[in-house]
Amino acid sequence: MPWVLWLPAYAVADQPIRVGVIGLDAHAVAWQKLLATAAEDDSSPTLASLQIVAAVPAGSEDIPEKIPRLAAGIEHYRSEGIRLCDEIEELLPLVDAVMILSADGRAHLDQARPVIANGKPLFIDKPMAASVAEAREIFRLAKEQHVPVFSSSSLRFAPQTVAVVRDQTVGDIIGCDAHSPCQTEPHHPDLFWYGIHGVEALFTIMGPGCDSVSRTKTDDTDVVVGRWRDGRIGTFRGHRSGPHSYGATVFGLKGQAAAGRFEGYEPLLTEIVRFYRTGVAPVQPAETLEVLAFMEAADASGAAAGAAIPLHDFGISEP
Repeated sequence: MPWVLWLPAYAVADQPIRVGVIGLDAHAVAWQKLLATAAEDDSSPTLASLQIVAAVPAGSEDIPEKIPRLAAGIEHYRSEGIRLCDEIEELLPLVDAVMILSADGRAHLDQARPVIANGKPLFIDKPMAASVAEAREIFRLAKEQHVPVFSSSSLRFAPQTVAVVRDQTVGDIIGCDAHSPCQTEPHHPDLFWYGIHGVEALFTIMGPGCDSVSRTKTDDTDVVVGRWRDGRIGTFRGHRSGPHSYGATVFGLKGQAAAGRFEGYEPLLTEIVRFYRTGVAPVQPAETLEVLAFMEAADASGAAAGAAIPLHDFGISEP
């Protein structure tokens, strides 16, 4: 059941939503450019209503690849006249809602605490946290304070992927093979860093209900097989060499179809606007926790020579 909260004025009137961003080392620049373009050329009134007005330029010194991205993010936001704040507490009075866009999932729980305590609707970019336990704590705090929170990869809302679930020529979905890039980062479970995109597409197509996973890993490739409680099989293939591509083959009772492509950030940003205005998350906590548990269980399976690992071991029920 969706969490219920009081709705601020911008949620029931056609008013701009003032957004604060935490973290400038990942999607912050690309998303700001999309929103600014929508406002300039009137290409999307929905996106134009989302206005980034302040940011905390958080980053992580022990993830070297993100250090230049942070510097570029700071320079871009400063050039756009967006206020840069030293602390989250300085940002909160300036905004109606918050996006945590910092690349490092380890920081997200601490970054979310003051936002939730202040009652601001919160979107958290992938990975939601660095563990299922930390994500569960974010949801617990949010539920306690009646604050709406959600996290998602942009692939969940790709039009082709959303459409295949309702495609009558495919029929009821009986399986899916999804793939995406799967670069790893030593401070996060392997699939949390980039494989989450393909895993999110897999769950969008298959739905929740995965019971166990087993993983085979080489230097260049991961194959994770998920067994759903109703007997269906869904697989994720992560690649660390070859083309940087995303996709899925969907198997239905009536036919097969392709899905799982990356189709830009606009569909996710549109969902974020709707979320801020309604207070209703488009992805429920239990499913997000199951996505994270799938990936954490895959790590455990890899350490156990590919043994099947049950997801219930990771506490996936909604807090």
